[in-house]
Amino acid sequence: MIGKNKKVEEKVLDVDASMQGTMSFKDPVNLQINGRFEGTLDTKGTLTIGEKAFVNANITGDEITIAGRVTGEVIAKKSLKLISPARVDGNIRTPLLEVGKGSVLNGNCQMTSGIKSVSQSGAQLMDTDEVARYLEVDVSVVSDWASNGKLPSIREGDKLHFDKAKIDEWISSERIK
Repeated sequence: MIGKNKKVEEKVLDVDASMQGTMSFKDPVNLQINGRFEGTLDTKGTLTIGEKAFVNANITGDEITIAGRVTGEVIAKKSLKLISPARVDGNIRTPLLEVGKGSVLNGNCQMTSGIKSVSQSGAQLMDTDEVARYLEVDVSVVSDWASNGKLPSIREGDKLHFDKAKIDEWISSERIK
């Protein structure tokens, strides 16, 4: 019927087990981990790490809430919330951070205005993980291409940054060859 709002079905996944590997979601999901997980998490939607969870993974997601223990890099595109007794051992990047009393963060925190950073020249910068996802290749391939000068990159200390416009130009020029 025209004019009626369709109810969007919410996808919920509650993991209360020990798992290892890569979990990647293309569509938004409400994911809650209450057990052990080791590997890589790439989520869209809401991710909750329960109070009794032990996660050893690099995590990328939209809205992330952590109450358990996480070891690894955490990138929250919209927000990151640490709720006691949360313990994060690793670096975090997020535009919005809420740390509850009793939560512990051992690592660096980078507050961004969104997952994409912008250089002083206005260029949209991406990190190695973002370029790997963008090009649909493994992170090690991006690192190799950058170190061999095949892929345009900007080195800042021990970190690599990539200008999205230059990556797009590189893609176009590689297709011509």
